[in-house]
Amino acid sequence: MSSGFRQPAVRDELPPVTGIIGEDPAPRLTTMYRRIWFETMHEMPFVNAALSVEALGFHRWQPDDSTTTGPAATPPDARSTPAAQTPAGDWIGAVITPWFINLFVLPGGGTLWSDRPRGERCLLEFPIGPLEFIADHDPAAEIPKFQYCPLFAPPSEFPSQTAARAAALAALAAMFAPPPGVRRSAAASLSKKSESSRRAFFRRIAQG
Repeated sequence: MSSGFRQPAVRDELPPVTGIIGEDPAPRLTTMYRRIWFETMHEMPFVNAALSVEALGFHRWQPDDSTTTGPAATPPDARSTPAAQTPAGDWIGAVITPWFINLFVLPGGGTLWSDRPRGERCLLEFPIGPLEFIADHDPAAEIPKFQYCPLFAPPSEFPSQTAARAAALAALAAMFAPPPGVRRSAAASLSKKSESSRRAFFRRIAQG
């Protein structure tokens, strides 16, 4: 891993080997973040009360699977495709909460996922180019381990759940189907590991 990554001053030990998630993780993620919302976050001053917890767009993807596409054509209210109807691979999707909108990677048996200590950052390759994800884990949670890429935190600019959903799906679509002429420049800017550059890029995509 490049020494240029920002790493926490104190790092966790490497967590136990992750079990493969064999079915759509969206319901479990929704349950997990709804619990966090009611237990610890609902009174925070920076939350957007117009938003609710929703996990969406989850599908399995392999980096070398040219036939697998992201949810570019998925309508905002569509459910994720069942795992039995999709090729093997790790889970990619988005989660909306009143305090963030993030991209997620979860272990599905593919080659994208690798177990990492909490807080460690890594670059994961997608058709658009490399994206920086942050590892997290909580053995007691509904989804014990995941990696996330922050998009909007807090998501204060969204007036409704519909707007937040459209932005999350647009960001997911951009990861897998970059428009002509965007891929090279996007990959170059994102590979510099700049949080502000990545967020600015996805803001442009998500907000049209």
